[in-house]
Amino acid sequence: MRPKPPRPRPLARPRLYEQLVERLCEYIREAELGPGDKLPPEREFAAALGVSRVSLGQALVALEVQGIIDVRHGDGAVVRYSPSDEEVLRVLRDRDNRRAEIIEARQALEVKLAELAARRRSRADIAEIDAALDLMRREIASGERGTTGDERFHSAVIHAARSGLLARMMDEIAPMILQTRMESLSQPGRPPASLAGHERIADAIRAGDAKAAGEAMRDHLEMVSDVAPLDD
Repeated sequence: MRPKPPRPRPLARPRLYEQLVERLCEYIREAELGPGDKLPPEREFAAALGVSRVSLGQALVALEVQGIIDVRHGDGAVVRYSPSDEEVLRVLRDRDNRRAEIIEARQALEVKLAELAARRRSRADIAEIDAALDLMRREIASGERGTTGDERFHSAVIHAARSGLLARMMDEIAPMILQTRMESLSQPGRPPASLAGHERIADAIRAGDAKAAGEAMRDHLEMVSDVAPLDD
């Protein structure tokens, strides 16, 4: 007897994430928005699209990390250029596929860098780490996500480790880290949680405790890698 043919699989429905990003691109083109033009306020835009503000906010971040829009605190989303749906979705899917690999690379590199920073840090390094924490606190207090302070903190830890090769390896993945950083810090409640993680890492580095610094960095990276999907 001939084996029964396999049952055809149903076509996969596009994820809400991709549908919403695609719709935003369509809106920019249909409204003929150009550089410097603003998108509608998030509350109105979300209601018009029939989605939550959280979902819309995360979709806007997906466009922001590709440089299509700027999201400015107190000024809303501002268009930088009109995108192609095909290119935006290709980059979006590629980034989604690589997110786990980026986190793995960060865990492999930054845990070791935190350990080395605890052993090799100078007074100047501690001052720079503290300055980064202060910057992130000010950004969060003003309603921003704290991305500049976050980036400065991790750069300060890398510098304090004094490992040229590991630093160059971090430089290689820096653009991909920037994307995941923006996505993570856009999660509800994430900026203060990320700041608390930084403070634990800084305390261990300041105390010269390499083991605690590595563990604090590992815990921090596991937390920031938790990015809610837009599939509901």
